[in-house]
Amino acid sequence: MWKPDSSEDFKRYAVHHIASRGYAVREMSERLGVSSYSLYRWMKLYVKATSQASSVTTWLRTPGLNVG
Repeated sequence: MWKPDSSEDFKRYAVHHIASRGYAVREMSERLGVSSYSLYRWMKLYVKATSQASSVTTWLRTPGLNVG
């Protein structure tokens, strides 16, 4: 696994393993050496960013919408 740090890549890596691969927050917390609180905070941050980006992408792909 990765050595704990606060880089964006590290945070995305941790959130990806929890959200996509089904790892428990507690398990990832122990494996990565970061607090569960930090993992929950990162998940909230990245899920919010992802859902906003997804909403914009969906809006841009709306049929009949001329963006350009």
